[in-house]
Amino acid sequence: MSKASKTVEIISNVQARRVFLNLQGLGDLPHRSSARAVQTVVQRLGYVQIDSINVLERAHHLILGARLAQYRHEHFTHALEKSRGLFEHWTHDASAIPTKWFAHWKHRFARYNQRVERSAWWREQFRGDAAPILRRTLARVRREGPLRTRDFAAPTGHKSGGWWQWHPEKAALEHLWRSGRLAISKRERFEKVYDLVERVLPHALDQPKSSEGAHVEWACREAINRLGIASAKEIASFFCAITLAQAVAWCARAIEHGELVQVVVAPDTKRGTVASSKPSKCFALPNWREFAHETQGNSMILLCPFDPVVRDRARLLRLFHFDYRFEAFTPAAKRKHGYYVLPLLQGDEMVGRADLQFDRQRGVLVVRGLWWMNSVGNTAKRKRQLADALDGLAQQIGADTCELREADVA
Repeated sequence: MSKASKTVEIISNVQARRVFLNLQGLGDLPHRSSARAVQTVVQRLGYVQIDSINVLERAHHLILGARLAQYRHEHFTHALEKSRGLFEHWTHDASAIPTKWFAHWKHRFARYNQRVERSAWWREQFRGDAAPILRRTLARVRREGPLRTRDFAAPTGHKSGGWWQWHPEKAALEHLWRSGRLAISKRERFEKVYDLVERVLPHALDQPKSSEGAHVEWACREAINRLGIASAKEIASFFCAITLAQAVAWCARAIEHGELVQVVVAPDTKRGTVASSKPSKCFALPNWREFAHETQGNSMILLCPFDPVVRDRARLLRLFHFDYRFEAFTPAAKRKHGYYVLPLLQGDEMVGRADLQFDRQRGVLVVRGLWWMNSVGNTAKRKRQLADALDGLAQQIGADTCELREADVA
């Protein structure tokens, strides 16, 4: 190993978060939305999470709307359900993923295919032997075409215990999808419509499964290309496709070949927080400085709780000193902030958070709570910038006006 490769660069916290924001498409002024632009953004991010909560707007629409001007739902639908440039499957959660990577998901399909035998939870859903239920369900989709869960009658006496208590045919549909034998053809009022992979993604199905080595190389390289500066753990968890040990080994090889550099992200001494008190050892792209420029514009951006910038709470705390918890599943009396709280990004700083709801009956975007960070001033200028951001979001989701409950402003 050369002496140069042993050198550990020191990167400031501000530089590290600017690199991350610029690579995540939040450092640029928004481009005009279109189906092609949506495809480009998802490719840039790696995937976009799809979530069922709709108290404000679906997660994927919020994520894309934060990066694209005049974003419309049909732009996403076209890329996912018409051109098939995207397909729906699993990363850390259900997501829209570039179809050109379908071969790498065949590793995930194989892992899921083994879960019925290994998982007590899956065995419980099938109420016994899964094989005949899987065969029967797959045969019916092959024979009848696209089907939804509701097209399969629940067994007599079945009582749903919630989101994760499925009747056997629902479990079969989900397992056949996750193991790569069915695909999501479309969604109707957010309900999945399942069909054979060969009918939904015929060209993708022909892609040969990548080798294990090529899969690890893909997962690590595509992750660091979107993170810029990261730990091995963050690289491994980006797609949730490989193990930490595989990521550690890949990083070591990449250092040897000059494809990564070892860096230390210095603490932000101006903050004085616990999160900023220790330097962080990371790996970085050799050209990381190309992405460390100041973000363009100073407008405020409302970030979805499932935005890729927000998703990793530990990274969010380390880079932005922003301690965030998603409290939708926390009992109301125990919530610190609110049900659906969006971080407020301005430039390269998180300046606050807001609990938002779309009152569709009245056509009003309601700000149920607002909290500014202690490190920023609650100035008239910042209030105007927030008002502009709320107006933009209201226009995106179809609200006629915004309503701020002053009593809930902290």
